[in-house]
Amino acid sequence: MDQQSANEILYAYQNVLRQQGVLSWIDELARRYPDAEVHLVGGAVRDCVLGRPDAKDYDFVVRNVASDALESVLKKFGTVNYVGKAFGVFKLKLHEPLELEALDVALPRTEQAWGTGKYKDVDTQSDPALPLDKDLARRDFTVNAIAMRVMGGRGQLLVDNYNGLNDAAGRLLRAVGDPHERFNEDYSRMLRGLRFAANLGFEIEQATWDALVATLSHLNDQDKAGVWIVPRETIASEFLRALGGSPVRAFDLYEKSGAFSELMPELDAMKDCPQPVQFHSEGDVWTHTRLALAVLESEVFAAQFREPILTQDARSLWNAEIALAVLLHDIGKPSTLTTPERDGTDRIRFNDHDQVGAQMAGAIIDRLKLTSPEGIGVDVERMKFIIRHHLLFLHGKVDELRPTTIEKYFFADPVRGEEFLKLCFADGAATVPADGSPTLQNFHRMVARINTLKERGRKTLPPALLTGYEIMELLSIPSGKAVGEVLEQLREAQLEGKINNPEEARAFLTKYGN
Repeated sequence: MDQQSANEILYAYQNVLRQQGVLSWIDELARRYPDAEVHLVGGAVRDCVLGRPDAKDYDFVVRNVASDALESVLKKFGTVNYVGKAFGVFKLKLHEPLELEALDVALPRTEQAWGTGKYKDVDTQSDPALPLDKDLARRDFTVNAIAMRVMGGRGQLLVDNYNGLNDAAGRLLRAVGDPHERFNEDYSRMLRGLRFAANLGFEIEQATWDALVATLSHLNDQDKAGVWIVPRETIASEFLRALGGSPVRAFDLYEKSGAFSELMPELDAMKDCPQPVQFHSEGDVWTHTRLALAVLESEVFAAQFREPILTQDARSLWNAEIALAVLLHDIGKPSTLTTPERDGTDRIRFNDHDQVGAQMAGAIIDRLKLTSPEGIGVDVERMKFIIRHHLLFLHGKVDELRPTTIEKYFFADPVRGEEFLKLCFADGAATVPADGSPTLQNFHRMVARINTLKERGRKTLPPALLTGYEIMELLSIPSGKAVGEVLEQLREAQLEGKINNPEEARAFLTKYGN
C-alpha cells in the first residue's frame, strides 16, 4: 500500500471516529489551543491500514499543550483517570457514547530503560514540545509506530517515520531500531511480538526474531527480592490473547521460539511421545495436539458449533480457555506412558493420563496466573473438569449413560458443557485410526442424547418436579443421604419420560416408599 492509498483510508477512518464520538474533545482543544497537535498512534492506526478498522483501544498523543491544560479540557468531556499524571498520561472515559472504552491521551514522551528488562524500570520524561518522531521512537514495532494526524500540524494524515506501512503491507513484524535494545528495555515485548505475529498472521523479521529468541530466557528472571521481572499476570495475558486469537499459529510460534520450553516445559515431553498406531496413526502426542488445535479453526468445527448446543447465547466458536484445554488435554500422557518393550504391556498405554493431566494443567494454570487476565482468564476448576473427563466418549458407552449423568456433565454448567463438547470434538477429529474408522460417532450420539433431553424449544432440562422437603414429607423420612437417593431416582424417571408432572411424581414416590 502506498502513502496516498493509506491517506485515503485514514481520511475515511477519521470521519468514522468523528461520527462515533471518539474525537468529541478535539474541537474544544483546538479552540483553546490553536497550536496544539493531536495524533492517533499505535494499534488503531495499524489495524485501520490493515483493513481491520474496528479497534477499541485508542492511543492519542497531544503536542504543544501543558499537562494541566490538557487535563482541564478532557474533564469537560468525561472522567479522567491518571495512569501517570506526572508524565502527562491520562485515561479519558467519555460521558458519551457510554459503550466506548477509555481513551489513552498523553503528552509526547521519551523513556530511558534502567536495563533490568522490567517494563516499569524506566525514566520517563514528557515534554509538550517534543517532536512526535521522538515519541514514536520508543515504540516496540514499526507497525505500532504509525500515527494519524487528527488535529494541527501540516501535510498528510499519515506519519510513518519507521516504514511501518511497508512492513504492514508485507505482513512483517520488525522492531523499531535495534531489536536487542527494544527487548532488553522490556522483556514482555517478546511475548507481545509473538502475539502480534500470531493474531495478525505476520512473519517476524529475521533480526527481530534472532533477538527475541536470544532474549527469551529472561522471561524467568527475578529481581533481588525474588519478584518476577516479567509479572506472571503479563505472561498470562499475552499468551492467552495469542492462543485465543490463532491457536495453531500461537502453538507454532511458542514452540519455535522456545517460549514453551521456558514457560511450560511440561509440553516438551509430548514431542516424540509415541501413541498406539492402531488408534493414532497421525503421530506422536505433540502432532496429535497440534492437529486438535487446528480443528478449532476448521470449517467442520464451525459447522458443528455455529449454533450453540447448551448455552443460551451465541458465543465465539473458540476462545482462549477452549484452546488451552485442547493444548493441555493430553499433557499427562508422557508421564503415564507404558510400552510392551519397557513395561511388558499388551500395547502402548497411558493409564489415568486424564486424571494426571488435569492435575498438571491445574499446576500450570496456577503457576502462570492464567486465571488473572480480565475477560480472558481461564476458570481452573472448569479446565480441570473437562480434561479429567475428556475420555468420556472414547469408551463407547454413550448409550449406557444415565440421564442424570449427562445432566451432571453437560447441563449443570452449560458453559462447561459446551466447552467439554468442543474439546471432545477436537480430540476426536484429530485422532486418525490406522484402519480409517470414524472417530466422532460417539460424539454425535452424545449430542443426540443431549438434544433428546432438552425441553422442547429450549436448551435446558425441565425443572425438578418435587423438592427435597416435599420428598421428606411424603415419605416421612429425615434429611440425609436417603433424600438425595430418592431425588436422583425421581430425576432419572423424569428425564427418561416415565413421569411428567408433580402428580405422577407423587404416585412414583408412593410406589418407591412401598
